[in-house]
Amino acid sequence: MNSFLNFPSIANRSVRFALIIIICAIVNVSWAEPVKIWISSQQDKIYYDNMVRLYQQEVDADFQAEVQAFGFREMPDKLAIAFKTQTNTPDIVQLDEVFFGMYLQGEAPFVDLTDRVKAVGLDESIMPQRLELFSLGDRVLGLPQSLSAVVIYYRRDLFQQFSLSPSEFKTWDDFMAIGEELAAQNQPLLALDPSYFGMLLRQRGGHLFSETGDVLPDFELAVETLEFMGELAQKRIGLMPDRSTIFDPVFFGGDVANNEILAIMGADWYGLDMIQQFSSELEGEWGIMPLPVWTDEQGNPNSVRTSTFAGQGLVVYKGSDLIDESWEFVKFVMTNREANAQRFLQGNSFPAYKPAFEDIRLLQPQPFFGYDSMGQILVDLAPEVPRVMMNPKRPMAVFMIREGMLSSVMYGEGDARTALTRFKDQLEGGGGPPPGVN
Repeated sequence: MNSFLNFPSIANRSVRFALIIIICAIVNVSWAEPVKIWISSQQDKIYYDNMVRLYQQEVDADFQAEVQAFGFREMPDKLAIAFKTQTNTPDIVQLDEVFFGMYLQGEAPFVDLTDRVKAVGLDESIMPQRLELFSLGDRVLGLPQSLSAVVIYYRRDLFQQFSLSPSEFKTWDDFMAIGEELAAQNQPLLALDPSYFGMLLRQRGGHLFSETGDVLPDFELAVETLEFMGELAQKRIGLMPDRSTIFDPVFFGGDVANNEILAIMGADWYGLDMIQQFSSELEGEWGIMPLPVWTDEQGNPNSVRTSTFAGQGLVVYKGSDLIDESWEFVKFVMTNREANAQRFLQGNSFPAYKPAFEDIRLLQPQPFFGYDSMGQILVDLAPEVPRVMMNPKRPMAVFMIREGMLSSVMYGEGDARTALTRFKDQLEGGGGPPPGVN
């Protein structure tokens, strides 16, 4: 074939090229341009490689895609360079909802999917509070992949050791009282993390931003929430990890492995991915329960039993030459029964696509969690998942929280009101994007 394609007797280049195209068509050589998909973790790359194969089997055998994985914080830099230079731009991007907020100022570089979403009924079949995350006003710019409902993951073996039952933790007052009893035995109850501030505030109906962009519109509620976290730390009910975060693998090799904490608060993907990946030796020793509720002055419950934290979504780049092809693949991943099931079964996240809630595979008891059904717990909690107010300054707010701006309260080095006033002033002052984010 190679020698034949040299065509030494044919001098006209255009004729030779036409003949090559004809021959390639005869031998079924594909000239389809691959859809470039940028993913923000290696775990998700495995999933999307599988989804490309599934799409080829069920929809389009000629579909081609290149799936490339970047780190969570690396992705914004890669996108900024690609968009600025218009070199090697992706067609589909898996973008964290926090970083999505960066693109709400000016003209967003993503395709307006509103009409397409409505045409296939995704505006009705995706949890509305999750669909809002990737919308700007009435325009849908992306589709959320995860419910990201927050629960408490607890150690069954340690609960048994201290004669504890999940049913005892109905309210945060219960949690505090039991925690004080454990602290008297020199046993912390909960791993603490700065990210809990946003989770607990949302659980109570508060927000980092209002719909009109005000910072900490529920300021007094925010103060109470941060004071509560400080109290957990000062009473030794909560334990700050050595590196101040539950998202560092070292936390599992230290605090978790050494039985220094009994519980962690985290979203569905945290349990499916991080807990199972970094504490695999504890299979069967973990359990799942809803968050305790907050109460009013009369002791009556006045909050939901869950919250939400982070989560990825799929967007299509506006400058793509393959917008239609990209949308068809995104639509497939979001609506296909097997694609939704595998996202959960492969340890990524629980889907926000409501029809998937009826898939029996998602509701099966899980040996890793002591045969608790994570899926059933999440389905029960789904209607209570709170809204998240998107804002262009949200990436900076989340970065400031993650980098410890409020952690001084947990370490007893400041008070909540002062810390939140400084936090509010800095955000209202403008500033810029987080370091490393352009």
